[in-house]
Amino acid sequence: MKIRFALAAALLALSFGLTAASSAISSAPSNVTKTCSGSRYTHAILSWGHKCLTTGQYCKRSGDREYHRYRFHCHSRDSRGDYHLTR
Repeated sequence: MKIRFALAAALLALSFGLTAASSAISSAPSNVTKTCSGSRYTHAILSWGHKCLTTGQYCKRSGDREYHRYRFHCHSRDSRGDYHLTR
């Protein structure tokens, strides 16, 4: 009898904890947006995440098509062979 009571009390405590946790999770703001400060930067939503783009930044050559959506290009290399964004 004591084991059943302990088991019922544990299940009740666990279910209370889960409902409290789920209400805390759902109250978190879901509409957080990222903005880029300054007029030099362009906010871009790329396949690997949000990024603030500007001329001269390092870029992924494989993501050149995605940069074109924001009027940037990832074609030019520096003396070390690294790619940088251009307009």
